[in-house]
Amino acid sequence: MEQTEYHNPVLLKETVDGLAIKPDGVYVDVTFGGGGHSREILKRLGPEGKLYAFDQDQDALSNTIDDDRFLLISENFRFIKRFLRFYGVRKVDGILGDFGVSSHQFDVAERGFSTRFEADLDMRMNQRGELSAYHVINGYDELGLRSMFLQYGELRNAPKLARAIVGARENNPIKTSVALKEVLSPFLVKHKEHKILAQIYQAIRIEV
Repeated sequence: MEQTEYHNPVLLKETVDGLAIKPDGVYVDVTFGGGGHSREILKRLGPEGKLYAFDQDQDALSNTIDDDRFLLISENFRFIKRFLRFYGVRKVDGILGDFGVSSHQFDVAERGFSTRFEADLDMRMNQRGELSAYHVINGYDELGLRSMFLQYGELRNAPKLARAIVGARENNPIKTSVALKEVLSPFLVKHKEHKILAQIYQAIRIEV
């Protein structure tokens, strides 16, 4: 898989300023990614400070920071209480989260997050997870697909999208982003294609 660089976080200084870092404080970065926020926090921590970071994306592991005050936990931050308790942390002084899909994830074609590339249907934040976009598109029944597009994509034509997908996969599985676009092409209104595709992809990403 081709690696791309992580971009510097937007409003980095202002975001970390909001934490009002104490030199001896304990902090958590729940969306480590490229490590930009974590590095800025570490600059402001003293020798007794501690920073824990979470990221389930295996690509983020290559950005880990060699610092005794830092620990990167390769898990979803929904397990934050469990892991902090495991490491003996009962109280933290601040938590930072930069939510959403990163530019890095969009730029790596093989991850399947972007509408710009031809790629296998994947869209997993955690590459170790079993549920992928392929399983959603080819495994969910019509009602499940319709609910997903309505709830997460706010697509008024969700019933038609779901029906088209179920009908198309009766012959062959829908394996790639290009194949999915072809199935849904009748619903991609001219001059609004990108907006509609973004809503469709958003719904699938959230579900995965």
